[in-house]
Amino acid sequence: MTKHNIFHAFTIAALSSTLLACNSSNNDISPVEIPQLSPATAANLSGNCNDLAASMSALANTTITSSSEVAAGELMVAGNDIPAHCLVTGSMFERVSDIDGNVYAIRFEMRLPLNWNGRFYHQGNGGIDGSVVTAVGDAGPGNLSNALYQGFAVLSSDAGHSGALGPAFGVDPIARLDYGYKAVEKLTPMAKELISIAYGKGPDRSYFGGCSNGGRHTFNTFARMPDEYDGYLAGAPGFRLPYAAIANIFGAQRYLSVATDPSDISTGFTAEERNMVATAALVKCDDLDGINDGLIGDVEACQSVFSLDDVPSCSSERDGTCLSSQQKEALSPIFSGAITASGEAFYAPFPFDTGIASPDYNFWDFFAPLVLDSGGVGLIWGVPVADPATFNGPEFALTGSIDDMLTSIESTDDIYTEAASSFMIPPNNAEALSAVRDRGAKIMVYHGVSDAIFSALDTINWYNNLTANHNDDASDFARLYLMPGMGHCSGGAAVDQVDLLTPLVAWVESGIEPEGLVATARGAGNPGGENPAIPASWAADRTRPLCAYPTVARYNADAGNGDVESAESFSCQ
Repeated sequence: MTKHNIFHAFTIAALSSTLLACNSSNNDISPVEIPQLSPATAANLSGNCNDLAASMSALANTTITSSSEVAAGELMVAGNDIPAHCLVTGSMFERVSDIDGNVYAIRFEMRLPLNWNGRFYHQGNGGIDGSVVTAVGDAGPGNLSNALYQGFAVLSSDAGHSGALGPAFGVDPIARLDYGYKAVEKLTPMAKELISIAYGKGPDRSYFGGCSNGGRHTFNTFARMPDEYDGYLAGAPGFRLPYAAIANIFGAQRYLSVATDPSDISTGFTAEERNMVATAALVKCDDLDGINDGLIGDVEACQSVFSLDDVPSCSSERDGTCLSSQQKEALSPIFSGAITASGEAFYAPFPFDTGIASPDYNFWDFFAPLVLDSGGVGLIWGVPVADPATFNGPEFALTGSIDDMLTSIESTDDIYTEAASSFMIPPNNAEALSAVRDRGAKIMVYHGVSDAIFSALDTINWYNNLTANHNDDASDFARLYLMPGMGHCSGGAAVDQVDLLTPLVAWVESGIEPEGLVATARGAGNPGGENPAIPASWAADRTRPLCAYPTVARYNADAGNGDVESAESFSCQ
């Protein structure tokens, strides 16, 4: 089967799979007149920061540990001072586990602007959570702005466990569920009540956002709690995280099978070889968007015309300029989509893009499966759960059965009564997404095409499925933005800086559709931080239109010698 056919076979299968969010037997949800939500109104903090802890003492199942003022400029974003605000810290549902004897709680912080814009932003954090990341609320990739800077009240949490435990927190069944989705369910009403105490009114508008696992939290929230938030901003959404992790382990086993050094799986696909494949893909696909500019702008077209068959085959020893026949056989299923022993696909294909040559790829494909993904599958998601005292991540990843891993994340027992395939993944609920639409809420999703852990093609499948369930057009409430060359959440040889929160708010509260969005490269001197992966041949401030899928940023053929570094020379087509 060709790469093109494999991709489309997976797409068709995904549309009918219960593993994908928002699938339903009802593929023709009736259109409705979407209401326009009113704008939020500003308010000032009531009283003094230092007095807030006492006034919040009656919050149910909650302990407030501190409240204090943070002066303007103590936090900054893109060279700008974040205004003065109150920092409130606390915890919810503290307990001692009867499984492992550890103390668990949902620890959080809320940052409350003295001059508040009337909005609440619930920040979903990445990885396996476990720490209370500074509550600023990312506005999109590239660190150009954030929610706190814009005047939102922002909440961040550890999702119910301490990072000191590592993946071993998964031994506790309540901690598993809190990490999956229940911490958000518990935090949301508390946060809104806390805001009401602080400002004398609750939030007029509520938003949820995050990247990676934070994107998964976002997907889970709009599928499980469609009435609680008005806008959702999800980056690189790992909405099928356990399956993605097992797909990554599948890849590690394939790399090992052709590694020249069994102690280093990266020798199965060296940096020189990855650069050679990335270059070959660029040569074949760069001009599919109308111009050779170092970006594969049309990701789907590229998957149709490029495969490993386009890469030179070694006639003798591997030397970085070719792939051996054994390598092509081993690597092909990684890109075409991870499969079970019987050949059934369980995760999406990965696109050929320039990021194959990036350090991001190196981390996610050669390190993460041995250390991160293995711990997730063995200790957080699997049933039966592995013994943390004897668990060996690399051994588990490189010698374990992929089929057994898949079975484990779909299993339950008397202690672990909800499978990871349920508590980690948004429920199969097209009606919930229709509820989001019908009340006037909006969803914006962005994904780097070169993301090496969560496939952008998986997110495309999700969006196509969403579209199919909403009369072949979901753009009135949900938009997907693909970012060529961008790695996981940011970086890579990409134009990766854009504030998406501002247009999301305008869409939710004023009905202004997010059109004409422009992303900027982060070259030398960029206030959001320099991106070292930008090719030297690019302008430091290169811009590109950020196009809503399925449109692509294409060079305007009638532009003559239009500046290749400028978004004005391109249009979404």
